[in-house]
Amino acid sequence: MIWSLFAVLSLVATILMGMPLLRRRQEVLASSNATPAVLLDQLDELNRDLDRGVISAAEAQAAEQELKQRILSEARKPESSKVRSVEDGRVALLLSAILVPVLALSYYAFNGSPEVSGIAFAKRTAERQEAAKIADLTDELSEKLASDPQGGPSEGWMLLGQTYSRMGRFVDAANAFNTVAKRPEANSAVFSMMAEALINEEQGVVTPRAEAAIDSAINLDPANPAAIFYKATALSQRGELRKAHDLLVARLDNADGFHPWMQSFLAEANRIGVEIGKAPLSMASFAPMPTDLGPTGEDIANAQDMTEEDRQAFIRSMVDRLATRLEDEPNDLDGWMRLGNAFSVLGDTSSAVNAFERAETLLLNVPESDQRRSVVANALSGLR
Repeated sequence: MIWSLFAVLSLVATILMGMPLLRRRQEVLASSNATPAVLLDQLDELNRDLDRGVISAAEAQAAEQELKQRILSEARKPESSKVRSVEDGRVALLLSAILVPVLALSYYAFNGSPEVSGIAFAKRTAERQEAAKIADLTDELSEKLASDPQGGPSEGWMLLGQTYSRMGRFVDAANAFNTVAKRPEANSAVFSMMAEALINEEQGVVTPRAEAAIDSAINLDPANPAAIFYKATALSQRGELRKAHDLLVARLDNADGFHPWMQSFLAEANRIGVEIGKAPLSMASFAPMPTDLGPTGEDIANAQDMTEEDRQAFIRSMVDRLATRLEDEPNDLDGWMRLGNAFSVLGDTSSAVNAFERAETLLLNVPESDQRRSVVANALSGLR
């Protein structure tokens, strides 16, 4: 369908561009011969003005001499030059009419995506309306927090900062997080989120202000994975590759089982390792098969001799066992976090996101200082 549309549009454009080519060359030449005729008329008019006494004989003679010179000049112009100028225009126009659609279609064929179906206009309209609604609600929340005589609750500022981050308004996000960072209850997650917003604003560059926020986050929680990752990024950007690599590996060594952030750590450590000659690292060295999903000691012993396919099936059975239990105990926050980690191990991203979102909902009932908030937030950030 799209190629048919392109063909019709190209044909219409070619016709419109080719219409001037239908004019005859003689018509162009005839119009150019009008100049001597006009000069002869002016010469006759000059004689009539002399007869009526409008001008003097000297003025008439001077004007007549000038007109005759112009008539001779026009008469001496070669016809070939006129024909050549017309032909040149016809050739350029013809080439444009042919080459423009050919080049456009060729470029789209190689660099376009004709196989991708278009998004319905109604759907795009709904998305724009939803985005506008979110923007309006965000601005209302910002005004409400700013006008609060008490400075606004920290939870509101954190929600505002996270919303701004999702919208790509990183400067506003950093300012919202900074409001909470100045308060006594600010925890490590506040500073790491502010650092992330500042880094995103600078297209991945860790600025001094961002590194100061990172250092504050690490001082409050030396195990904060987001803060450690960005600290390693800052070291790497300064050329301190070995320190960055050691920092990442040390945090991986201290991990208590698998976490989604470990994949980013491992990828960055291996990237740096290539530059400094370090051997590649694997997830198996830091996150062995999870044992907190409910298997018995006998199950674990039997799993050691399994093939990779059987081991994956074994893990899946344990995950299903945990998921079944959570249906009867939906308020088990730690259980949903373990389930999200398990799905991440299996590579089931959508199920992992659903599990962590359930955990995120339960986190609304825990204190702001609970470290599980940052764990779940970092997990969702890495999965989405």
